Amino acid sequence: MTTIRQLLKTKGNDIWTVAPESTVFDALKLMAEKNVGALLVTENDALVGIISERDYAREGILKGLTSESTLVSDIMVTRVVFANPEESIEQCMALMSSKHIRHLPVMEDGKLVGIVSIGDLVLSIISDQKFMIDQLEKYITG
Repeated sequence: MTTIRQLLKTKGNDIWTVAPESTVFDALKLMAEKNVGALLVTENDALVGIISERDYAREGILKGLTSESTLVSDIMVTRVVFANPEESIEQCMALMSSKHIRHLPVMEDGKLVGIVSIGDLVLSIISDQKFMIDQLEKYITG
């Protein structure tokens, strides 16, 4: 069973953050530059929220807010669901599905150590299944 720690070793644990007082425009620009769908919102090295493209679509665009004049703190999610590195891919997939979220920060001893997306989890599961199929084929063909 693959853990989040193992996934982060493979994927990397780059963390892209933004301050609550940044504009949504700057956050969206950073997401585009880094090709990510969400940023962690930090203040004094503490996780205080998360902002995603989806948040901007629902909390910004649909409410008539402009990205240039809206602060990240105005639309970020402050009740952040997170995982710990020892949780399994399957546990995190179930958590993300039940909470209807696509990005999951990873915390260890109160410190941010990474972030995984639903896509990362799916790719890990596919990789594990491919490995298992290859092993079974080798076993069968001797």
